[in-house]
Amino acid sequence: MSSTADLLAEAETVGAVNPKKGEAIYKQILDTSKSAVNPDELRDQETALVKLGELYRDQKNAQGLAEVVTLSRSFLSSTAKAKTAKLIRNLLSLFNGIPNSQPTQIAVLNDNIEWAKREKRIFLKQSLETRLISLQLETQQYKPALVLIETLLTELRRLDDKMILTEVHLLESRVYRGIGNLAKAKSSLTSARTAANSIYCPPQLQAALDLQSGVLHAEDKDYTTAYSYFYETFENLSSQDDPSALGALKYMLLCKVMLNLPEDVNSLLSIKLALKYAQLRDVESMRAVARAHQTRDLAAFEQTLRDYREELSSDPTIRSHLAALYDTLLEQNLLRIVEPYSVVEIEYVARQVRQGRQDVEAKLSQMILDKIFHGVLDQGRGCLLVFDEAETSDTYGAAIETLEEVSKVVDSLYAKSVKIA
Repeated sequence: MSSTADLLAEAETVGAVNPKKGEAIYKQILDTSKSAVNPDELRDQETALVKLGELYRDQKNAQGLAEVVTLSRSFLSSTAKAKTAKLIRNLLSLFNGIPNSQPTQIAVLNDNIEWAKREKRIFLKQSLETRLISLQLETQQYKPALVLIETLLTELRRLDDKMILTEVHLLESRVYRGIGNLAKAKSSLTSARTAANSIYCPPQLQAALDLQSGVLHAEDKDYTTAYSYFYETFENLSSQDDPSALGALKYMLLCKVMLNLPEDVNSLLSIKLALKYAQLRDVESMRAVARAHQTRDLAAFEQTLRDYREELSSDPTIRSHLAALYDTLLEQNLLRIVEPYSVVEIEYVARQVRQGRQDVEAKLSQMILDKIFHGVLDQGRGCLLVFDEAETSDTYGAAIETLEEVSKVVDSLYAKSVKIA
């Protein structure tokens, strides 16, 4: 009979051209019915597990990969706990290469968490729960994520595991940001940084902390500070050739646009670290946004959003800020059109900005309420009446100041009369 090493070599060769046959050979290697297995065979079987998982990943077979994860824990139940945990984590990471596999991942994680509880593998359980929270965040299951976070944080504080504590607090911050609770998102991020300060923080975790700081500052419209955090993240991840550096670069470009500095986008892309990303479609999408903003061209901006729908809409941070930018551009275009007139037809304004009449009417109404300009919508005539800004009189303010001074005099006189009495 062929040794496991020979079978492993055969499976790798055959699997490239005949995945079904490669799969059968890997399963043959993993047959644990043999009464005795030497260390070399154990190592080959571990390799076969990972290779079988990679085969299923390449075939986009999420269910097959889920079965491999389950097989791995029974296969390694008698081996070192650290080795088992590492193998399971490596196999779970293969799901990243399978699109739309989140439901299967969540089911596999829940199953393995229950197994880890039964086996009393506490650290593995906590690691799997952290990954589960990340998936729940990705699929916008915020409520179950917060429930799991609360339980996990209680355990981690008792064990004083600062590394996982940092990761979980960071996830908590991202979940709270997802539900729009920025105050709690900032509080959780502060807790994450506090925990990280007492340990060696790996570069990727530090980059994730900086990225979240930038996102929260951007939510507060503090784009200058946000840009500095995104730059730190980009520099950190680029030095490690991490693909996620591209996301940080897009956020940097977004900050330049939101700061009304679209002309800085090209100069930013000419720096050494950014050159290798400059021709990518993701970066080109932000360059197109900057061009449309620089020319205040609402039609070009809308066309850019359509042409780069995937690049600009898949990220909620970019999507929300570009929505605000679109709103600002629409306001600027409307102001430019209505300012020369005292009365103007709404239909004419809508044609000029190439928007639907109802949308323009609603936006003009909002601008009047926000006192961006003074006017009245005459819906009966279908017109907008624009008023000159009323001159403000300081009489009221002066009267209030005079009364305050008189009050002080009266109080002073009263105090003196009490002393005399």
